[in-house]
Amino acid sequence: MATTSTIAPGEALQLSGLITPTPHGIASRILSKNAGGSLTLFAFDAGQGLAEHTAPFDAIVMVLDGTFTLTIGGEAVIAPAGSVVRMPANVPHAVDAPEPARMLLTMLREPKSA
Repeated sequence: MATTSTIAPGEALQLSGLITPTPHGIASRILSKNAGGSLTLFAFDAGQGLAEHTAPFDAIVMVLDGTFTLTIGGEAVIAPAGSVVRMPANVPHAVDAPEPARMLLTMLREPKSA
């Protein structure tokens, strides 16, 4: 799989300018994606979230602003701005935003066996 990107190479960009929050919703933008994983910017309005689900690979949440409540394996983790949280592969997790919040999500896929 080739790299897919929605940002220009070799340019310093402000994360806040790369996504437009959606009133009463969730906005997302894939910044880069290839066979090794993806980097996606999310903006959640207050009261929005993602229902519990699993992924076959680790996910790293970097909270840019606001606060998220991440439920990982049934345990709530409060993640304020400036924090980073790893959600392990194959463990159920959910995301809730009690206030407007933004995060950068990195998905780390395992290399395929030869």
